[in-house]
Amino acid sequence: MSLRPFKLYTFPTPNGKKVTVFLEELKLAYPGLDYEPINIDISTNVQKEPWFIKLNPNGRIPVLVDTNRNDFVVFETSAILLYLQQHYDKDNKFGFDVASEANDYSEQLQWMFFGHGGVGPMQGQANHFFKFAPEKIPYAIKRYQDETKRLYGVLNIRLEGGNRDYLAGPGRGKPTIADFSIFPWVLGHAFCGVESLDEWPGVKAWVARLKEREGVAKGI
Repeated sequence: MSLRPFKLYTFPTPNGKKVTVFLEELKLAYPGLDYEPINIDISTNVQKEPWFIKLNPNGRIPVLVDTNRNDFVVFETSAILLYLQQHYDKDNKFGFDVASEANDYSEQLQWMFFGHGGVGPMQGQANHFFKFAPEKIPYAIKRYQDETKRLYGVLNIRLEGGNRDYLAGPGRGKPTIADFSIFPWVLGHAFCGVESLDEWPGVKAWVARLKEREGVAKGI
């Protein structure tokens, strides 16, 4: 596979790392695929400038520009992961065929949406109130930390007992974009004040397993 590099407008937040993790995994699986990371320092609000709003009207990172498909623009992390898997993971190494593996594909989507609408937003709020809010609001800190912990418990139900290695797929599962979409958030658990994953052994083992992957390590 010989392709022009994607352009990835990003910053090393959990949402940014979701995409770099998957792109690094794709690079290892399909030699010839590459990307150009373009740093968007969100602390300067460059993502709110008119040129960036043309790429993503929501003014958020990451944004992917596919130079191999007429500079097609994709924003929203889950949409980017699904797009890359659909167009560039021809052997479904990190996903499932929607026709022949319909149930596995649905499982993958369910866990991706669980991360996109659950872990990410709740832990993001926990990060904000624990680290960045101009005044400490104990109620808000506790509320979002507790919800983050509850969601870790949901993940642990899926992963506990040593019978499953990854979130989607038959048997023990396989590493897919469902894992890559949630992992960077859980990896940063201490940032929101959840000091340890010991309470969720299945999640803790899953994080350790993913960290050992070369592509994941490079993407992080």
